[in-house]
Amino acid sequence: MTDLRRIIWLASYPKSGNTWMRSLLAHYFMPKGQAPDINHLSQFTTGDIRQDFFDRAAGRPFRGSTYEEWMAVRPTALRMIAASKPTHHFVKTHCQPVRILGRDVIPAEVTAAAIYMLRNPFDLAPSFARHQDCDLDTAITRMMDPDMSSGTETGIFEALGRWDEHVTTWTTAPGLPRHVIRYEDMLHQSEREMTRLLETFLRVKLDKAQLDYALRQTSFDQLKKQESEEGFRERPPHMQSFFARGQAGVWRDDLTPAQVGRIREGFLPVLEKWYPEMLEETAEFAGAA
Repeated sequence: MTDLRRIIWLASYPKSGNTWMRSLLAHYFMPKGQAPDINHLSQFTTGDIRQDFFDRAAGRPFRGSTYEEWMAVRPTALRMIAASKPTHHFVKTHCQPVRILGRDVIPAEVTAAAIYMLRNPFDLAPSFARHQDCDLDTAITRMMDPDMSSGTETGIFEALGRWDEHVTTWTTAPGLPRHVIRYEDMLHQSEREMTRLLETFLRVKLDKAQLDYALRQTSFDQLKKQESEEGFRERPPHMQSFFARGQAGVWRDDLTPAQVGRIREGFLPVLEKWYPEMLEETAEFAGAA
C-alpha cells in the first residue's frame, strides 16, 4: 500500500498568522523570484477546503450543507491532496484534530507532522471580529463556542471549536510530530523562530541569506502592499482589509476591561500554559471595570 503520510499541516485558528507562514515558507524554499504572491500560494501549498479536490473525491461538483455530507467526502479528498505531491508538502488547515461522526478530521494515514501557529486570544478577538463581520462580544462568544465552524458556500467545513480547545488538541495530539510557534514570537524574533523551525523541526540545512530574503519579502508591510495592489482572494467579501495591523498588544486599545476579563475567565488554563507573561497585565486591566 502506498504511504500517504506526506502532509505537514500548517494549522491555526483563523487570523493567527497562517498566510504569513505559508508565504514565508514559499519564499524560503522556492528560488528567488519564483515564489508566488499571496493570491497564488496554492502553487506552493494547498488547503483542506480546496473545492477541486472535493469535486474529484465526490465524483461530481461537491455541494453539501451538513457535517455528514462533508465528512463523507473529506477522507477521500485528503488522500487525494496527500497524493498530489510525491513527498512531504504543506497543507493549510483551520480544523481541530478531532473525531466527527466517527472519523478523524486530521487522519493519521495522511499526516507526517504539523506546524501549529497560535496567537493570544486578546489580540485575536478584534481580528477575528473583522474576519467574521461581527462585533467584539459576538466574536468572543464564537471563540468560546465548542461547535464553532466556518467554511465555504458549497459546504466544505472548517471545524474550529473553541480557541482553547483548538490550541490544546493540536499541541497535545498523541503521536503527532509538531512544532508550535507563537505569533507574537514570530513578530519579535522572526529569524530565531524560523531558524528553529527549519533546522530543528524540518531538519533542513539553513541558508541564512535565503532566510533573510524570505523575511524581507514577507514582512507585514509587503503583504499589506500586495493586498492593496492586487487584492487577496482569501479575504472574506465583507472585510475591507485582510492584513489590518499585524501587531501584538492591540487588545489594550480594542477591548474593554469586561471583554478582557471574559477572555481571561474563559481561557485561563491555556493562557497559564502558553501566555503566562500576559496574566498580570490582563488581570489588572480587567480589574479596572
